[in-house]
Amino acid sequence: MRAVVITKERTVEVTEVPDPHLTGPDGVIVEVEATAICGSDLHLFHGMLPEGGVHPGHEVVGRIVEVGSKVTDRAVGDRVLVSAVVGCGHCHPCRIGDPIRCPNGGPIALGTTGQLDGGQAELLAVPAGDLFTIPVPEGVSTENAILLTDILPTGFLGAQMGSIEPGDTVAIFGMGPVGIMALACAQLYGPSAIYAVDVVPDRLARAAAMGAVAIDASGDMGALGVLEVTGGRGVDVAIEAVGLRQTVSDAISCVAARGRISMVGVNVEMDFPFPMALAFLKALSFRAAFAAIPSTWSNLVPLVTSGTLDLGDVFTHHLGLSEAPAAYTMFDEHSHGVLKVLLDPRR
Repeated sequence: MRAVVITKERTVEVTEVPDPHLTGPDGVIVEVEATAICGSDLHLFHGMLPEGGVHPGHEVVGRIVEVGSKVTDRAVGDRVLVSAVVGCGHCHPCRIGDPIRCPNGGPIALGTTGQLDGGQAELLAVPAGDLFTIPVPEGVSTENAILLTDILPTGFLGAQMGSIEPGDTVAIFGMGPVGIMALACAQLYGPSAIYAVDVVPDRLARAAAMGAVAIDASGDMGALGVLEVTGGRGVDVAIEAVGLRQTVSDAISCVAARGRISMVGVNVEMDFPFPMALAFLKALSFRAAFAAIPSTWSNLVPLVTSGTLDLGDVFTHHLGLSEAPAAYTMFDEHSHGVLKVLLDPRR
């Protein structure tokens, strides 16, 4: 089969690789219909690679073509969306949708560690298919189904962890795809104002069109911009959706006393410089999360099927799998008005 392979820093290839095998008797094989490039894939693109490179891709919709002998709730021919994050599939946390607490080698984001190949490919092996796939709901577009595999749950958790109350003010740092999801989900809680912070004009314009107050963070004006527009008070909640040192620091700096910071941007630095004095003196609450995707589906699927959350237009580019090298470069450079790229393995 064809698959995207990141072999070294900023080197993406589409090449022939062996077809995947079932991960076990509870696994399934999915023929990939659509997959996407995620912001966290850029960490791999920038060189944070396991030994021997990686087959990326953790946002997948497709049709099941093989099932293991212990699969009971899925069948060949089912059209499914796949959780970006998986675990062993046998422990209690996995069985209640929380692979983050899996004690048996989890959690694993597909296509990031070399343990499980990802879905920017023609076929994908999924462990514990009954738990880590769900049928694509009737009437839900491919684009919205892809969003349910990762970034919509991540944005939802960003808003949820902020404990937003009606009338609160909210700042969201990063108006990439996850930030846009967080903005849409934050609006469900009834805040009085949402401030969208970014440096890319197209992304700020999209956030403004969704009802947010756009703040251009160019020239290190992220936190200062929020403080200026709030008359120095700051906001009740800051959602960080980038993972950079600067944006985390800005999020902490711009919240008012007893504010809440919710971090869903990816940062795996062990020596991260946390501004402890500021957090202590302002009595802040700080939460960060690697999203337990299946745990969010009971909340999000009804919102998507009802049309309350319809964010499929974040896919600004639809390309073939063969165009993945160019797509990665475009996504990394924020060129051509790109926000999110959908890849079709049939092309």
